[in-house]
Parts: sequence; C-alpha cells; structure tokens
Amino acid sequence: MTIYTPAIDTATITALDFHTHVEADLHGNLSLDHELMDASAAYFRGDHPRTPTVGDLAVYYRARNMAAVVFTIDARTGLGHPPLSSEEIAEQAAAHSDVLIPFGSVDPRGGAEAVAQARRLVTDHGVRGFKFHPGLQAFFPNDPAYSTLWSTLEELGVVALFHTGQTGIGAGLPGGRGIKLRYSDPLLLDDVAADHPGLTIVMAHPAVPWVDIQISIATHKANLYMDLSGWSPKYFPAQLVKQINGPLRHKVLFGSDFPVITPDKWFDAFGDLQIKDEVKPLLLKENALRVLGLSS
Repeated sequence: MTIYTPAIDTATITALDFHTHVEADLHGNLSLDHELMDASAAYFRGDHPRTPTVGDLAVYYRARNMAAVVFTIDARTGLGHPPLSSEEIAEQAAAHSDVLIPFGSVDPRGGAEAVAQARRLVTDHGVRGFKFHPGLQAFFPNDPAYSTLWSTLEELGVVALFHTGQTGIGAGLPGGRGIKLRYSDPLLLDDVAADHPGLTIVMAHPAVPWVDIQISIATHKANLYMDLSGWSPKYFPAQLVKQINGPLRHKVLFGSDFPVITPDKWFDAFGDLQIKDEVKPLLLKENALRVLGLSS
C-alpha cells in the first residue's frame, strides 16, 4: 500500500482545480447509475466524456500544468448504489502526486464505521480532505448525529467539502429521483462551522438559490470557504462577483466540476469577468494551497 504524499510544484502550476470527479474505476464500475448519469449530462449539456478515471484526470491536468483535487461520493445509503473505492482513488493518486490531490468520501449515515473509515483514509492512505453531498447522501449536516464525524475530521486537520445549492444529478427526472435540495442549504453549514471552529469547511459551487446566505456565512466564519465550480462564470450572480473582488478575495477557490464543466470552458467564460488582477492568483491557486496546507 502506497500512502499519498503531495509532490506538486506549487510555484509553477497555473491553477489548482478544487473540484473534480472520478466517475469510473479500473474495474468498469461507475459512481452513479446510468439514469442519474444521463440526467446530469443532459442538464449540463456537456460534450466531454463523462466517466474519467484517476489516470484520465492526471493526463488532463498535467497537460495544462494544473493540479486538481479528485474524489468520488459515497452515497450508498441515500442512492442505494455501491460507491467507488476512496482507498483505490488515493492509491492511484499517489502515482500521480505531481498533479492530483485525493479526497476521500464516507457515508455519514454509516455511523461509527464511517468515522473509522475516515480515520483510516487519512492515516493509512493520506487523503487531504473529504467530499460530502448532502442531497445524494440524504442527510442534514447540522444534525447532532454527525458531530462525531466532524470532530474527527477537525482532529485530523483535513478539509470537509460539501455540495451546496442546486444539483444536476436527478434534474428533470420525476421527483428528481427523490433527491431533496433542502439538504444542501449552505445555512446548515453555518451550524457546523460554529460548532467545529477548527474544521476547515468548503462550500462547493455558487449555492443557487442561496448565494446571499453563502456570502454571509463565508464572510462571518473564518473557517468556511467556497469553491466556484459547477457554474460557468458567465452565470455568476453580480453580488458574488463583487464579493470576490472584495471581502471574499481570500475565501474563494477555483473549481470546475470536471467532467461536467471542463477547466477550458470555465476559463473561457472567466476571462469576461471583471476580476481584479491582484485577486486572480488568490482565486486560481493561492487560497487553495493555503486551505490544503501546501503553501510554501
């Protein structure tokens, strides 16, 4: 077993993508069932292959002189679909440590076993954080039942990345395939951030329709950040762009949501935003390096 150790040349990479999905493993397994995968593809109207492996991601980001955080989502209880192995993702990322940073994922509804697995993923495999999707995993992050999990991540000093806002998974299906958006209200994370001040929390995506709430809590809580994945920059709300140039300049992280949005497309639209020159390096990599403990 190889423990992941980062080997990223932080001085030369042009950007660090904080949000990329491993959607297939080397055994032919997918992270979601075909109905949900197809619904997501239709929602994003993407033209990039939808099932990247860890190796695919390494090739893609190395060619662009970027680094990337990679993960899957363990929603075995919420979706009834077996997850990809976070252990295998970490093992494979270790072979590409010049460009990839592995996050783990555990099913919070797994109780004590989820806590134990999270600890093993950090101590035995070297993951640098965890990805949670409250909508797919069907849980309220501020429920006291999950406090032990958050305390464990706080103790281990790793990042907790939470999906917030709208999701393309299940979009357009009857009942959204049972996925409830209210689980992903970012205001729920305000409770978690207040109760676990040593836990670094990143809200994934501009949290439409709760962007103003997201701005408020990111401004208020020192341990709470947001990534800019999942939406083309041309759709960023005006108040968010204003905050990126101001109070949130040290709290926002570049993310694409690869493969549903590629960095190439994200940067094409980003060029039209009025972002101050002194803010761009913070947004594109410096803030992420600090959050991940990779700053020189």
